[in-house]
Amino acid sequence: MALISELFKSYAFSAQERFLQYVQIDTQSDLASSSSPTTFKQKNLGKVLVQELIDLGIHNAELDEFGYVYASLPSNVSHEVPGIFFCSHMDTSPDCSGEHVKPIVHRNYQGQDLVLPDDPSVVIRMNDHPDLAEQIGNDIITASGLTLLGADNKAGVAEIMDAVAFWVKHSEVQHGPITIVFTPDEEVGRGTDNINLAKINAQFGYTLDGEKRGHLENETFSADSFHIYIQGISQHPGFAKGRMESALKIAAEIVAKLPKDTCSPETTEEKEGFIHPTDIKGDVETAQIDFILRDFDASRLKTYGEELQKIASQVMQNYPKSTVRFEQKEQYRNMYEVLQHHPHCMDLAMEAMRLAGLNPETRSIRGGTDGSRLTFMGLPCPNIFAGEHAFHSRQEWVSVQDMNKATETVVYLAGLVAEK
Repeated sequence: MALISELFKSYAFSAQERFLQYVQIDTQSDLASSSSPTTFKQKNLGKVLVQELIDLGIHNAELDEFGYVYASLPSNVSHEVPGIFFCSHMDTSPDCSGEHVKPIVHRNYQGQDLVLPDDPSVVIRMNDHPDLAEQIGNDIITASGLTLLGADNKAGVAEIMDAVAFWVKHSEVQHGPITIVFTPDEEVGRGTDNINLAKINAQFGYTLDGEKRGHLENETFSADSFHIYIQGISQHPGFAKGRMESALKIAAEIVAKLPKDTCSPETTEEKEGFIHPTDIKGDVETAQIDFILRDFDASRLKTYGEELQKIASQVMQNYPKSTVRFEQKEQYRNMYEVLQHHPHCMDLAMEAMRLAGLNPETRSIRGGTDGSRLTFMGLPCPNIFAGEHAFHSRQEWVSVQDMNKATETVVYLAGLVAEK
């Protein structure tokens, strides 16, 4: 590890340069789309990444029909070493515009309010973002105020690409087989739907999709989707008395009866779960309400579904001619159920962070990652920090120095696997 430490003293990190390019490529995914990838513009970034990898000498880099990027580096040691992989997603959230992102680098941050120029009402204040207190003297990247930034998860993509550049430049640094995977559609819960496990030469790996510098996550929500389908009774509004039963109004009543002081994203924290309506659509005759159900205890998801059925059934008592149907589907499960049996994955990552000069902190994610599903597909996959903050919003930001530390962590991690 001493060699890596010495080389990093003079290494010209490229994560910032790469990141500033990647965020300007619109890659928002689309929950309503049935295609794969859900938006073909995600492939625009995939093509850029493949060309960059080829330019680095990684000639096996490829972009497949589903929008996944795969590349691999062969082992450069003579002894047998388990293969590992590093993964980040290319898409950005559909919750906030990702079109025409204009990144801004705020050099030598000194704790001031960051007023974003294209919409001065968007202000990033330390009081609202306490992690900024640890960034004094660092360089902060934001968007211009009209869009999200895309640090979730293009920061992770840039950091992995920077690590690849390091390995290519310094072939004397030992590592075993390494697979690089960049996925589409993670933000809409489909990041591993069409992943080709045969292209991943690894026994375990890591996503780079976490928040604060030094965070290491081995626990996620368990997640289900839940849908309520309402069939109402349509009539001409001029002759509707005693006849019409508006499906749209029924849907609105169901949403209005949801718990207001508990069991919602805006009223929960830490290990508390929630019921969250994400979409409502329809007309007089038919309506649909879409929910996501989240909890660290998977058994509670069934309880949440039963609570929704109970609420809907109470509302439907006032609409005897209408009908309602429910659908609950598994999305992903808490990866800790598997990772607790693979402690070496966490131990190696924590040691790598310490070698990078960080104090690792194990955390739980109030969300999910591609690693959640990969873990249950036979590839244990904790989540390493990428430095992204306030994601899915116009206040999103990332620190250049944190990105560089993530690159260091990846390189040290591969070195530890080869050494041990």
